[in-house]
Amino acid sequence: MIAISINRLGLSFGSNEIFKDVSFALNEGDRLGIIGVNGCGKSTLFKLITGEYSADEGSVFIAKDKSVGILRQDEIFSDFSCDEKLSALEVMYLSFPHLIEAEKRLKSLEEILGNRSFEAGRSEESYAAEYASLNESFIRDGGLEFRGRCASTLMKMGFDEETSSLPFELLSGGQRTRLALSKELCREPDVLLLDEPTNHLDIETLTWLENFLSSYKKCLLVISHDRYFLDKVTNKTLCIENKRAALYNGGYTKSMKQRETDREIAERHYKNQQKEIARQEAYIAQQRAWNRERNIIAAESRQKMLDKMEKLEKPKGAPGTIKLSFSSSIASGNDVLTVKNIRFGYNSQPLIDGLSFTVKKNDRLFIVGPNGCGKSTLIKLILGKLSLSKGYIEAGYNVNIGYYDQENQNLTPQNTVLDELWNAYPNLPELKIRSTLAAFRFFGDDVFKLVSTLSGGERARLTLAKLILSQMNLLVLDEPTNHLDIDSKEALEEALKAFDGTVITVSHDRYFISKLATRIIDMTAYGSSYFADIRISREGEAYDELREDRERRAALCAQGDESRSEHSQKADKESSAKEIYLKNKQELAEQRKQKRRIERLEAEAKLLEDELEKIEAEMAADAATDYVRLSELDIQKNKLEERLLEIYEEI
Repeated sequence: MIAISINRLGLSFGSNEIFKDVSFALNEGDRLGIIGVNGCGKSTLFKLITGEYSADEGSVFIAKDKSVGILRQDEIFSDFSCDEKLSALEVMYLSFPHLIEAEKRLKSLEEILGNRSFEAGRSEESYAAEYASLNESFIRDGGLEFRGRCASTLMKMGFDEETSSLPFELLSGGQRTRLALSKELCREPDVLLLDEPTNHLDIETLTWLENFLSSYKKCLLVISHDRYFLDKVTNKTLCIENKRAALYNGGYTKSMKQRETDREIAERHYKNQQKEIARQEAYIAQQRAWNRERNIIAAESRQKMLDKMEKLEKPKGAPGTIKLSFSSSIASGNDVLTVKNIRFGYNSQPLIDGLSFTVKKNDRLFIVGPNGCGKSTLIKLILGKLSLSKGYIEAGYNVNIGYYDQENQNLTPQNTVLDELWNAYPNLPELKIRSTLAAFRFFGDDVFKLVSTLSGGERARLTLAKLILSQMNLLVLDEPTNHLDIDSKEALEEALKAFDGTVITVSHDRYFISKLATRIIDMTAYGSSYFADIRISREGEAYDELREDRERRAALCAQGDESRSEHSQKADKESSAKEIYLKNKQELAEQRKQKRRIERLEAEAKLLEDELEKIEAEMAADAATDYVRLSELDIQKNKLEERLLEIYEEI
């Protein structure tokens, strides 16, 4: 059954067209991911669905009696009109106003029946009947469970008992975001709209949220730049690009492969048509040049055919793709950074204690762990912004550090975008400064915007632009993918992969971790195991290796690893190594099998493409005036193109 249907939706603000002709429909149980660059209209689409904006054209249909819930990226609890001294848990209860009212009425009826204080004209039987009816609907609607469900949801979203009892006014911005998300999840509306729900969530909370949403039985629409999250949760993807939208089956990764295939096919069809148009125009020109009556008739006939041809629009590429390239100044020594037995804490309580590791040249080291474990604090200790209580941190030979701050606090609000970059590098020519800004999608008058007016994504891109030009050989990055859209994240990933220096990064972005990490410092504690230093053996699968290591450490902790003998610990390691070996062996066999299949498909595609060229050449030459043969060739051509499309989808 269709839950929501969007038909040819279009919206403009003045002369600025946001998008046009957006159409899609979702059934109950569909989970749609909405992607696109910042500013393409994703959040605007939500506002059209909720009725906050009115479309210039098209319509939004939501099935009758379907409830709609929304988590906005901004304005969290902007309509919160109750007492801000209510606890987080009490705010959760507000998700169920009808149950709270029913609860109050049931309590009132119990007192009336107990005290026999009946109103004039009402009998005891009428009160008893009202109580029985209300109690039945109260139980049916979840009245006995909603308070427990609220507490359970809060706990899973990272609120312990103490935090759940905090007044709303004392909650941080991140806690308010998680509370708002918890309210919507607990209510389980029929159509749930989530705008960037993964902000401010650590990996553990994200994992729970993914499991919850991936089994959501109702209709879900989610805007997110978290590619791992989209792959886990969604089964359809709406890509908004160049003011149009395309719907694909599958999560982010599958849909992007299909998008590239569609783009390649569209470009191939466009080029083939352009060749055909050019050939026909040359034929027409030649016939007119000969200027005989039969030549003129032939030219006019071809011109009519050309005029009737449905012209294909030239496929557009991704809008404003960012192209990044980090360059280091000089080579550092092999030991880039040494962290030895460090301790740091507040009010005599150690936040970090006994941590030691050495960063080697060309490492891409990721620091991960739950919120509050000390990741950003460790970055500040490395940069010398905080002082150690014990131990030391020492940079190696010829190490020059470039730093990216997740809060972008190193920008001057009064500067323009152009001045911000030029003041940092006054000796660079204006052309170099403007070219760098253009690479980060600051075009035209954008360079004269004040820093104070920039969005979070724009501030992040400007900070990265400053870092690009720094020519440092050690990049220290604190949550660099926050506020970046997917295209910007992928550009940053490619730039960091090509960087010839060393990278230390704090990140919650699991897709980012998987693609880049060569080594991980995991600050998740399991019993006496305070942290783990994991060296990645499978390229592109760093997060999977992190998860496997956590499972192993958790299992050891559950078995009481402190009391285990050295011999049993060695046996565990050998057993684990054997399992990893067998798993790797199986994966390599599967990879070889898949590679051989792709090679066979590519060979078949090449044969089909050659055959298509021959058919098109014959259609343009000998068969051009033989309508019977032309029809046969057209049928063959359609069959070949259908098979080619199937192959492209598999490849």
